[in-house]
Amino acid sequence: METAVRELFERYESFFNRSLGGKIDMNELASLYAPEFIGAAPSGVRTGKNDDQFGQVMAQGYDHYRAIGTKEMRIRDIRISPIDEFHCVAHVAWTATYARKHQPDVAIEFDVHYLVQILDGEPPKVFGWISDDEQALLKKHGIA
Repeated sequence: METAVRELFERYESFFNRSLGGKIDMNELASLYAPEFIGAAPSGVRTGKNDDQFGQVMAQGYDHYRAIGTKEMRIRDIRISPIDEFHCVAHVAWTATYARKHQPDVAIEFDVHYLVQILDGEPPKVFGWISDDEQALLKKHGIA
């Protein structure tokens, strides 16, 4: 399980950085997520489907990240907490680098906790995530 989940997030990191460059592969995006998922943050809990609308929302999200100066997302660490033979929580420590006008780039560290499912020889898929207040963190560092 650990190797498969680490490979999932290596793919996720690579996909994210290519998407920041404007190269969004919707099929690859769909392959990272389960057919339905849940997300939780201080702003609330949301559910969604891995469909065309999700792809459009994600594309808009990457446009927003580019607009606020996001240059790169890198994984610092991954810790896996197995739940059972099919599920785990992947605690992923990220570092995001942002360009700022008339100031040096800034690196922001944050964690996201992903719910991951692995079924019958299929690659693992994210079916949920729990994150902190992204907007507050960006504001604290003079981004957005």
